[in-house]
Amino acid sequence: MLSNDFLETVWLIPCYAIIGAVLAIPWSPGIIKRTGPRPAGYINLIMTFIAFLHGLIALSVAWNQPTQELLIPWLDVAGLNISISVEISTLTIGATILITGLNLLSQIYAIAYMEMDWGWARFYSLLALFEAGMCALVLCNSLFWSYIILEILTLGTYLLVGLWFSQPLVVTGARDAFLTKRVGDLFLLMGVVALLPLAGTWNYTELAEWAKTANIAPTTATLLSLTLIAGPLGKCAQFPLHLWLDEAMEGPVPSTILRNSVVVSVGAWVLIKVQPVLALSPVAATVMIGVGVFTAVCASLIAIAQIDIKRSLSYSVSTYMGLVFIAVGTGQDKTALMLLFTYACAMALLVMSTGGVILNCVSQDLTQYGGLWSRRPITGISYLVGAAGLVGLPPLGSFWVLLQMTDYLWNSQPWLVGVLLLVNGFTAFSIIREFGLIFGGQPKQMTERSPEGLWSLVLPMTILAGFTLHIPLLLAQWELLPDIATINKTVAGLLLLSSVLGFGIGGLIYLNDKWEKPIKFPFSAIQDFFAYDFYTAKLYRITIVFVVGLVSRIISWVDRYLVDGVVNFVGLATVFGGQGLKYNVSGQSQFYVLTILIGMTLLLSWLVVGLF
Repeated sequence: MLSNDFLETVWLIPCYAIIGAVLAIPWSPGIIKRTGPRPAGYINLIMTFIAFLHGLIALSVAWNQPTQELLIPWLDVAGLNISISVEISTLTIGATILITGLNLLSQIYAIAYMEMDWGWARFYSLLALFEAGMCALVLCNSLFWSYIILEILTLGTYLLVGLWFSQPLVVTGARDAFLTKRVGDLFLLMGVVALLPLAGTWNYTELAEWAKTANIAPTTATLLSLTLIAGPLGKCAQFPLHLWLDEAMEGPVPSTILRNSVVVSVGAWVLIKVQPVLALSPVAATVMIGVGVFTAVCASLIAIAQIDIKRSLSYSVSTYMGLVFIAVGTGQDKTALMLLFTYACAMALLVMSTGGVILNCVSQDLTQYGGLWSRRPITGISYLVGAAGLVGLPPLGSFWVLLQMTDYLWNSQPWLVGVLLLVNGFTAFSIIREFGLIFGGQPKQMTERSPEGLWSLVLPMTILAGFTLHIPLLLAQWELLPDIATINKTVAGLLLLSSVLGFGIGGLIYLNDKWEKPIKFPFSAIQDFFAYDFYTAKLYRITIVFVVGLVSRIISWVDRYLVDGVVNFVGLATVFGGQGLKYNVSGQSQFYVLTILIGMTLLLSWLVVGLF
């Protein structure tokens, strides 16, 4: 049947985006000038739409079917056999639909946002690279290939953040994002290489089977697990490798839609896949929970203190990735996957809502905004839908996921329930704070003339808002919602209370014209401590950057004065020796004999003096 062909060729889904990127090449360097760069964007948009349809058809065939695996031979030499393993299941195909769907909406969004930009073709090609990489990552069933794809996505981040490379801050943000991710990738590579001789495979399914009966030293298991955690830690913008996401906000908003929703989730996907291996070490679970708790709490507090729209949302991204780390660390892989799904849709909607405002008002400073509710009601409603879908507010998606997570921890680790409730309340406060500063109050100079954007801005935003509202129905259809009769009423009540308190207190302060904005603490040092990210950047400069700089200067001195000095001394001695000897070359044999006699006399004299 034709539908079965779509299932068997599901590996083509990443290829569509690659084809679109290749077809866009003639417009990127300006080979085709008469038509302008727009056809490159339309070609990529069409290819993404084809990939989306392919995924939908394949999902309908794979529904309730067992997982299949497709092996594509790649390398077989010297006893090393590396094949491209493709996992065909409802989970992996559903992930490709989410990726291609969000990218499709982002590309439509970019038609208006990037309307006059000269890098149109290059931008759409890089979006295609991201789509292809993420779809390939969720389909592949190999840790080795996952690492290769993560490296490609790191390069894509560098190129996409640095799209407007004529701006110094953009160059700095792209460089820092690339280098910060490389730190985690280096440790991940160590774990990938070390895992093969231990397990004999990189296949995720085989690794899970091996981990059930593996008998390795505790120290080895701990070191292996820590290296495998390091890669996702950097990709998911967790402390202390979190600053790259903040600086990556210098890139265009349409790319931020993907980066804040699904790109940061690829690290969490790999973390979930290797969870059976991580379970070999209790230290790994402790580290994941510790990193997740610290990041979630601290990032949610930092988000409240930001006055930049993008920065505030970027720290909320780190917050939810921290919750994913907690879920994986406590063995809730299924809950972590559900959280990635509900979070991605809500966060993408928030970025779309604020992106149109930034484009029209040409500012990211929250203190310059206000009064946009009467001017942009569709944007305001979409923002509220995204905010409600992000936190634990029933009946939207994240409420059921967070409820399932807290219910699981209620008896085993109740202190984590307190952390989740605290983070949920802080996030609700931060999101409604941003809403109040943008849409509440009276119009200001920057918002006097700010109507709704073009159709390509509003259409994807409203479509995603509708989809976010229907997520609970999808979860019910997939039988992922808990039974109402078995719900822990206490946990549900506390989760709802934390959301209501966060929204209520934030609305009371930031939707009240009687409160002077921005809010200032009595002690500016406390406010600055949160606003400047716990002074993490300064801490880096006085520790890691200082040490690396000092070592670099020492190595430079050794290289210049010791290594080069010895070489230069030998060279100079040879040059001056040769220059001196040329005056002794007269061509007369008696002169050479005299020179030899003088040399022998001096040598014998030195020996006689030493003897007596």
